[in-house]
Amino acid sequence: MDATDEIPKISNARFGRPAWYAWHGQMTSVIACGNGSLSSGRFSGLASRASMVLVKVSTRTRQIKEPDILRGLRWISENAKAANIRIVNVSVGGDFPSDDPEHPLYVQMRQLEAQGVLVVCAGGNGGREHLVPPASASTALTVGGYDDLNSPNPGIWQPYHHDFGRDVAGAQKPDILGSARWIVSPFLPGTTAASEAVVLASMLDAVDSGDERAAQAVLTAHHAMFGLPEAAQLHDPEVIAVLQATIDRLKLVDSAHQFVDGTSVSAAIVSSIAAQMLEVNSGLSLAEIRYVLRQTAVRFPDYPHERQGAGCIAGAAAVAAVRKSG
Repeated sequence: MDATDEIPKISNARFGRPAWYAWHGQMTSVIACGNGSLSSGRFSGLASRASMVLVKVSTRTRQIKEPDILRGLRWISENAKAANIRIVNVSVGGDFPSDDPEHPLYVQMRQLEAQGVLVVCAGGNGGREHLVPPASASTALTVGGYDDLNSPNPGIWQPYHHDFGRDVAGAQKPDILGSARWIVSPFLPGTTAASEAVVLASMLDAVDSGDERAAQAVLTAHHAMFGLPEAAQLHDPEVIAVLQATIDRLKLVDSAHQFVDGTSVSAAIVSSIAAQMLEVNSGLSLAEIRYVLRQTAVRFPDYPHERQGAGCIAGAAAVAAVRKSG
């Protein structure tokens, strides 16, 4: 659904074509609920069997406007029962902080809460004491982040540079932290980045297999893509530096995937864990979901409470806890 027009559109000619400004929405939805088809399931979302309703609030000028967010949330509220919407992931933020309890976004968030819809909001990535609607709504499950350093050992995990502060009712946010780095997401099809990834991955695969002639052939065929002369040689340190800089910029994982980061990512992960909880116990109330997430989270021992809430989400423990009571 496109909420960027005064009258929301359920179908639109643009929906079938990749556009650069759709990357963020693709990233968050795939991280939460993607089926992993590009990786034979390896990089599927935690809620890969969930049904989704996609709501577009970003414009071609990279703007996320509060009226568009509000229009999207209102549409969800109006259609929540018919579409069986239980969880809303909001990986966008409004314009300015607000302590007005009658701010339209706060009012709409309270309406969704009354309907039994859990709204999970990204807290922001600035590392500041600065929250904006809807993350600053008292009914939002506001998510910060942590960096697991790509390790399963919680003892070495570090806090992410997420925003924090108080909600409109004075309670501290974020409520919980989700993994915010080293998360894998597909490149947006049809973009320059996607094309670069295919070429770089083919070069790297050839080098790994010991076929340097094939790797050089790929470079020669696509030299212009990287601003290199046709005579560029793979072993030239300057050429290597250019290629490595492109790999770093893309955060390349393989020909179809990249690493992504931010509280938009961690919110999507928290949403997918909440969906798993409802999958094993569909009768859970919003209060029960929040309680279990808080009780099973793992806190950073030497990190201020106001910056971490309940601590790092523990998905397996949360799902196990509600399964026992289901």
